[in-house]
Amino acid sequence: MSPAFDRVVWIVLDSVGIGEMPDAPEYGDAGSDTLGNIARQRHLTLPNLRRLGLANIKPLTGLDPVEQPAGAFGKCALASPGKDTTTGHWEMVGIHLDKPFPLYPKGFPPELMREFEARIGRKTLGNKAASGTEIIKELGEEHVRTGFPIVYTSADSVFQVAAHEDVIPLEELYRICQIARDLLRGPNEVGRVIARPFQGNPGAFVRTPNRRDFAVPPPPGMLLDQLQEKHVPVYSIGKIADIFLHRGIDRYVKTKDNGDGMHKISVAMREPTTGLVFANLVDFDQAYGHRNDVEGYASALESVDVWLPSLSLRDGDLVILTADHGCDPTTPSTDHSREYTPLLVFGPQVRPGVNLGTRTTLSDIGQTVAENFDTHIPQGTSFLSDIWKGSQRKPS
Repeated sequence: MSPAFDRVVWIVLDSVGIGEMPDAPEYGDAGSDTLGNIARQRHLTLPNLRRLGLANIKPLTGLDPVEQPAGAFGKCALASPGKDTTTGHWEMVGIHLDKPFPLYPKGFPPELMREFEARIGRKTLGNKAASGTEIIKELGEEHVRTGFPIVYTSADSVFQVAAHEDVIPLEELYRICQIARDLLRGPNEVGRVIARPFQGNPGAFVRTPNRRDFAVPPPPGMLLDQLQEKHVPVYSIGKIADIFLHRGIDRYVKTKDNGDGMHKISVAMREPTTGLVFANLVDFDQAYGHRNDVEGYASALESVDVWLPSLSLRDGDLVILTADHGCDPTTPSTDHSREYTPLLVFGPQVRPGVNLGTRTTLSDIGQTVAENFDTHIPQGTSFLSDIWKGSQRKPS
């Protein structure tokens, strides 16, 4: 059976939320609205996203809805508790959590840190929630002097270890992170342990592209497992491969920033590939959302908008734009926010103007991809027959 779309290009605009979910107050996120609040503070020029139906999802200041959107549009709720990277991405591929991954806003427990230091044979610095760039500015010089790695966390469920590449070589840093991953089990099972290498001199430290994520293994049966069983090729761009421990992924490439990610998506789409191209554009989150940088966030949105028309679309392409959670840069918090995520779907064989409504879970996207390639995942309701022009079913 031939798929409705022979290639799916799934792009996660990391943290681009579109309004608080009903339970947002429980997470301290009442009033969070990443896209909406940015639009209120800074005029957005997004003609291509607007043409696809972005402003038809909900009212956005300065962005009028279009009468005939070129794409299908809607928004997705998170069914799982939490608001972090792993939770959002796992839900996309059909994994729902019973409880959120643990967070450590006041740092990790002393007994855990003592055990970690004993296992790696070094003392540590930091042990607090912090911006990655700020903590190397604060503690980088002491790290270089002592050789003690810097441990910190963030709004995500992460245990991050920063080290200068000339002080702790990469392979040793990766070994240290694997020790942390083995230690962080049970109630302390964070979503990811992340190696954060940097270089440079005091006052001018910079993070390098040699980051490595050590994620919790996803349960079996998720979308990428199912696609592998069907021999559907999967090409990952950005941090997707690390989030899923490379499971079900045939090829992958890392990215330095959004610009690099967009370039690599464009290159992939010019290739005669089939299957799934799964990409994450991370700058919205790590460079702007967590730093409350409204202008940077707005400019990054406009850069994606300018880039979209350059995509080399084949007749059998399906492009999906969504997000994994919010990270509203206009609120006092620098944490992620519990928000709906936008859903824009387009391609030559996509029915234009279909209102996909409010999906109850991000897994609906994964189920749609699964159905397209003649397989199934544990969670989610497919909207394939609503969007495909070749379907006999009328859009709901």
